[in-house]
Amino acid sequence: MIDPRHTLALVTGAGSGLGRALAIELAHTGFKVVGFGRRNDALLETQSKIPEGRFIPMVVDVSDPHSVSVAFDQIRVDHGAVSLLINNAGVYPRNDIFDETGSSFMEVVAINLGGTVTCTLEVLKDMGTTGFGRIINVSSFADLAPLPASAAYSVSKGAGRMFGAALHADLHDRFPEIIVNTWMPGMLATDMGIPDGLDPSVAAKWGVALALAHDPSLNGAIFEMDREVPAPRGLKRKIKDAVLLRRPPPPRVLKI
Repeated sequence: MIDPRHTLALVTGAGSGLGRALAIELAHTGFKVVGFGRRNDALLETQSKIPEGRFIPMVVDVSDPHSVSVAFDQIRVDHGAVSLLINNAGVYPRNDIFDETGSSFMEVVAINLGGTVTCTLEVLKDMGTTGFGRIINVSSFADLAPLPASAAYSVSKGAGRMFGAALHADLHDRFPEIIVNTWMPGMLATDMGIPDGLDPSVAAKWGVALALAHDPSLNGAIFEMDREVPAPRGLKRKIKDAVLLRRPPPPRVLKI
């Protein structure tokens, strides 16, 4: 497991919703947390809910690669290398496709997908040197079952999930101690969620439990809420398992 006392964590979108809940839970678990967000007042509100000295607010637009690069350089100087990155920042504008423009569509992609890619590439500058780290990309099933007025959100989230798979393919052989996961926290009671959704503080406990699990066997796994989503099994694999009387391992469940 990761030792929170010696790990600097970074959460994007830490000014509200799940990002705020994750920052609070990480800090109470013992992590020092850097929080990225676009609004200083929202980040300061998050900071007010966390023990003094455990949260570093930084106004950063994750859709702007230069802003992200400058922020990471400052973090390295002031606090050291980030070993845990949770790519949580996202927007869900709910635009009808007839109201969408190329610019409005790509603004969503720039935050939901571009922010994840840019922050990951920055953190890998350090993780690639140490050979150690933890990356969790917050996602959803929006690409598999899009809701009306969610084209840009669904496309960006689906691409983000694919980025996680590609990242795992690039890293897992050379850097088995850099663990990458995609996590879908479920429908939450946040501005981007639904009024009767899950309390984000509950979901945050699962997210932190996943972050603490620094197990190479988890590399590339997808989790929904508190349990692993089994990898697809092809027909040949199913036949082979049936002939050999083998059962697929049960999905792993996060313990909080």
